[in-house]
Amino acid sequence: MGDLPLPGAFVEHREFRIIPLEIRWISAAEWSIVALIVHRFRILISAVLLGKLRTREFASSDAWESFVQRFRRGQQPLPQAWADLFGPLRNGGVDDLVIVGQIGQSLDGRIATATGHSKYINCPAGIEHLHRLRALVDIVVIGVGTAVADDPQLTVRQVAGPQPARAVIDPRGRLGANARLFADDGVRRLLITAEGTRCTLPPGVEVVTLPAQDGNIAPSAIVASLTRRGMRRVLIEGGADTLSRFIAARCLDRLHITVSPVMLGAGGPGIELPPLERADQAHRMPVRVHMIEDDVLFDCDLSAQRVVLGVAKKST
Repeated sequence: MGDLPLPGAFVEHREFRIIPLEIRWISAAEWSIVALIVHRFRILISAVLLGKLRTREFASSDAWESFVQRFRRGQQPLPQAWADLFGPLRNGGVDDLVIVGQIGQSLDGRIATATGHSKYINCPAGIEHLHRLRALVDIVVIGVGTAVADDPQLTVRQVAGPQPARAVIDPRGRLGANARLFADDGVRRLLITAEGTRCTLPPGVEVVTLPAQDGNIAPSAIVASLTRRGMRRVLIEGGADTLSRFIAARCLDRLHITVSPVMLGAGGPGIELPPLERADQAHRMPVRVHMIEDDVLFDCDLSAQRVVLGVAKKST
């Protein structure tokens, strides 16, 4: 019978029609053709749309560590297995900066259950992906809500790579001095707070005071303050409210959304943005899709709408 043409060839034949089974019988020979067509479609989808990022299978710790070194030194070429996903984070397309956000959520758009439990919605490889992001950036930033609820360490523990600086956005000084992200482990630690706020902090924690309006600090002001301190690659790790503010302020270059095949039914929502009147007003962006074991990672390119934010004083 020979090779069947690619699925695109069938699209061009406008007279080709699929007739429901209720109308006519399909012979055994025709079923074999249908099976081959479906098979070709699945191969095409897997090859073009879904880049398989099977970290446990094809990449050793040494391979990842070598990638991190080449990434940070600006060496070319980057290993292709990692370059497709992480290559865009090396150099900014708008200015000298690269601001990337990440969020993990359920299929129905939840980041936690109704009781606030969130460990862990994403699969173990999805958690590894988050740690790889940390290893590639200069600083990890979270909001005080996430810091209070989860008390994260914000370290690179599950993969090889340097530890990033850590920062929390805490306009009212809610976070206690015993928070794990303030632990003295040789890494820079920053508290971003509103002017006039009194905070009791461990020794060595840098305090960044910025103007606040209605209890919120502008994302652009936060990024500008970090660039003055030499931070060129910034990861906005959460929570959902902080990430949503950065998206709405057009302060992200990339957004990584990891979707787990579970449904929580109710609970904390993911990204929430100002409402639109019409669906055709929504911003559409280039997206690349990767499989990370059971999770689906959407790598969204937001650079077309990102505002100019500045240049870091020094490269880290």
